[in-house]
Amino acid sequence: MDLSAINPVLLIASLMVAATPLLLAAIGELVVERAGVLNLGVEGMMIVGAISGFAIAVETGSPWLGFLGAAVGGALLSLLFVILTQVALANQVASGLSLTLFGLGLSSLMGQRYVGVKPPQMPDIHIPGLSDLPVLGPILFSHDLMLYLGVGIIAAVWAVLKYTRAGLILRAVGENHDAAHALGYKVVRIRIAAILFGGACAGLGGAYISLIRVPQWTEGMTAGVGWIALALVVFASWKPWRVLLGAYLFGGVTVVQLNLQAAGVAIPVEYLAMSPYLVTILVLVILSADKSSAPASLGRIFHASH
Repeated sequence: MDLSAINPVLLIASLMVAATPLLLAAIGELVVERAGVLNLGVEGMMIVGAISGFAIAVETGSPWLGFLGAAVGGALLSLLFVILTQVALANQVASGLSLTLFGLGLSSLMGQRYVGVKPPQMPDIHIPGLSDLPVLGPILFSHDLMLYLGVGIIAAVWAVLKYTRAGLILRAVGENHDAAHALGYKVVRIRIAAILFGGACAGLGGAYISLIRVPQWTEGMTAGVGWIALALVVFASWKPWRVLLGAYLFGGVTVVQLNLQAAGVAIPVEYLAMSPYLVTILVLVILSADKSSAPASLGRIFHASH
């Protein structure tokens, strides 16, 4: 066992990279849930985004087109959830679970010819002066643009929900869809827009895994990140900035367990690999007692009265 081999600066920098897929998927799901919809299909949308982005990046040679394709792929899969829950008024929990299973199967089919293929590399940003700073340079100023975009999306969602009329209407729909409908707001349209946004963010999170974090395609490579993202929304009490902190916490647990494995810590590898999921369960158990911050209409089907 050699803990001195763990570089704290590189640990924090890799923690931020590990947190980004979680952060992107969770902020999208937060918007969906603030609109009163519970979409458990995050894992399915992420894995479809992962293979869509990977395939497009490989075929075009552009990781940026890959990310765009991943956002479209995630949004298109969420459109299936829209049809089931907003048009056919199907149960949201069952529809979300079926979306995950469908996404896992579809990605496996789409990804058969991409196993072992290397995607085009996304360059890291080098800011002269700032990137060369000791400690702070590698941690804050030497990442890829998508990592900063993820933080930017969180800031934008926070600002929209807190300061804009659109954010107020979205929150009103999530809290009491009948009252929002009585005031003349288009509840179903607002929820469809939120679901598509959530799907696009989940797709981006999946593509971040396949194009940047683990630049390759393997079947089922999201490995439960979508489920942790769902837990993260609850952990964050449906508040955007807490999603950022929570993503870094869960990302940190993942990175630390990998570093401990590499350092040869005398704990069975299986226990270390389980640790992020055990932390997720523990957090959910602790927070499940406090349901006061959840949107009041979350998961309830909206019937427009004529």
